[in-house]
Amino acid sequence: MKHLKYLNKFLWKYRVILLIGSFFVCIANIFALYPAEFVRKAFDAILLENNNITYILIKYTSLIILFAILKGVFMYFMRQTIIVMSRKIEFDIKNEIYIQYQKLERAFYKKNKIGDLMNRISEDVSRIRMYVGPGLMYAINIVILFSLVLYKMFSINITLTLYVLIPLPILAITVYFVSNKINYRSERVQNQLSKLTTIAQETYSGIKLTKSFNNQFNSWSLFLDACKKYTQKQLYLVKIEAFFFPLIITLIGSSTILTVYVGGIESLKGNITTGNIAEFIIYINMLAWPVASIGWVTSLIQRAAASQERINNFLLLNSEIKNTIDLKEYLSGDIIFNNVCFTYKNTNTRALKNISLNIKEGKSLGIFGKTGGGKSTIANLICRFYDTTQGEIMLNKTNIKNLDLTTLRSKIGYVPQDDYLFSGTIKENIIFGSDIVEEARIVKAIKNAEIFEEINNLSNGLETIIGERGVQLSGGQRQRLAIARALYKHSEIFILDDCLSAVDANKERKILENLKQLSKGKTNIIISHRISSIKHAYNIIVLDQGRIIEQGSHKDLLEKKGFYYTIYNNQSNKKA
Repeated sequence: MKHLKYLNKFLWKYRVILLIGSFFVCIANIFALYPAEFVRKAFDAILLENNNITYILIKYTSLIILFAILKGVFMYFMRQTIIVMSRKIEFDIKNEIYIQYQKLERAFYKKNKIGDLMNRISEDVSRIRMYVGPGLMYAINIVILFSLVLYKMFSINITLTLYVLIPLPILAITVYFVSNKINYRSERVQNQLSKLTTIAQETYSGIKLTKSFNNQFNSWSLFLDACKKYTQKQLYLVKIEAFFFPLIITLIGSSTILTVYVGGIESLKGNITTGNIAEFIIYINMLAWPVASIGWVTSLIQRAAASQERINNFLLLNSEIKNTIDLKEYLSGDIIFNNVCFTYKNTNTRALKNISLNIKEGKSLGIFGKTGGGKSTIANLICRFYDTTQGEIMLNKTNIKNLDLTTLRSKIGYVPQDDYLFSGTIKENIIFGSDIVEEARIVKAIKNAEIFEEINNLSNGLETIIGERGVQLSGGQRQRLAIARALYKHSEIFILDDCLSAVDANKERKILENLKQLSKGKTNIIISHRISSIKHAYNIIVLDQGRIIEQGSHKDLLEKKGFYYTIYNNQSNKKA
């Protein structure tokens, strides 16, 4: 239960609803208690009187029906409070997890599978809801009903009550030992479900590649194997849970036999009436579902504990990228790299080595180099997706670690390599991250991204649904739409990370000219493996294995006749 202590803050938050729900549970059980007493009185009255049997039956039958209706009404109120509370807690936890997802740095997502992360916010949270909803409701019901019934039974006859309760400690001991196995099996089921979800998610995302390689059978075989393992683990869990119900039926049957046998002896002694035997049998049957639900509630608790442990381990993670200040200041000035080194922790790859660089405010920087040379890492560090391993990056004469992270990123218009698009409309993707929707700005952005005519030719224009990851668009269209998204944002720094690779030379030239006009007085960082994209930059750096091997303007670099000069000639010859 230690993992479930995390939920106490939510139970405290909704304590009023919980208390009202508990009150309704108590009232419902009080109304459930009286029919047994009415049966006893009816039995005893019929045995004593011979003339008014019809009246007695109508009277007590009416009372039993009335109290059953009242019990049903308060059970409805009970569910409308406690179950509604569980839905509110589910809402809060899902939002808490989602916020945590957004706080964690990119390195976290490289180490964890998407299917596992999705499973935490869906399946795990659903199990928590079952615990704080039905589990808690039935637990409260068990405690109250047991208290009321036992009080009634002991007040009638202590000897008979003690005999009737003999099977219950056996059940409690069994639950204690079996619950550990339920917890263990439940954890294994959850882990396998995460693997299954990951396989499904990867298959859906890469369906085009799967079909192009004619790999459907292998994908299906992998999914089938995971399904079989999941089913096998579920069956192991179900077998353990199924053990409870035959046991409970046997124990309840034993209690009923003891009631009739011992009750008959006590009746002959004159300690109880015949009606008391019937009353006791009803009490035993009233306890049947609570006793049966002990196993079910225990299973819910164990599953919730396993899920909450996974959630706790995730929620207690601290992002390595911390926002140390909350000051919405104006950011301007040169971006300065002072002896910056960076190593990716998950692969131990040293991406940058002693980079010292001054990116002048309002000027453009071109970053060129081989694949894996560290080009994108520089962009990631400026955006603070990662923090430097050594050295510092300065902006506004301040280490960017000491700048407000929200303000920093709001000033950057970033177009990443993967040109990720969301599954909504073209318009929704362009205004992404902005609370302001201005049609004129949207039109201006798509014109400057050289995609205006193509969008207009679509049947629904800006309202066209582009599908997951922009699957309805070509590679060049996705890149230009991503550029339009960055241009729509009011940015002081533009970072284009090799985002023109799928754009033809003519449109590339126009986009760069448009960007040059739009970004006058703003800092531009253009990363590319094509020299045509960066040759107009004020300054160009050439990276190789994380080091700056050449630096200068396009003209200066050609005059040096080094690596840049060689690649430029090769690319020029290919065009020719």
